[in-house]
Amino acid sequence: MNRTRAFAAVALVFGSLLAATQLARAHGDVTPQPIDTKGLKPLGDTWLKENPYRGDPLAIKIGEHGYTQNCARCHGIGAISGGISPDLRKGDPGKEGDEWFIGRSRNGSAKDGRVLMPKFEGILSQEGLWAIRSWIDTLPPPDDN
Repeated sequence: MNRTRAFAAVALVFGSLLAATQLARAHGDVTPQPIDTKGLKPLGDTWLKENPYRGDPLAIKIGEHGYTQNCARCHGIGAISGGISPDLRKGDPGKEGDEWFIGRSRNGSAKDGRVLMPKFEGILSQEGLWAIRSWIDTLPPPDDN
């Protein structure tokens, strides 16, 4: 009987560790995923301060996919934040928020030596980041009532 209990305890611990590993993996690969921007106008090496793709249906589609692959793990599915990271739907829409968005996306954010958001310059292209912004711009602001 003691061997049965010991085996059950070991199986429970092993099963719990396995489940925890799967839950962590379910959150997604934390390595930034490339964004296929084929079909979008190339923007060159100089970073723009205003979104050149605003309202472009292809950019919006590409941006939704890019967001899901690279941003949703922190900012939430559909850009609905769970409260830890900023809710991107609350940002200034249009060109008013473009400068903040691209600055934060390129340079990331840190406080007291802690990385709050990684920088994506050199990892994701300008085209990919502006496509993500194009998709975010299509979302209605949250209902804070």
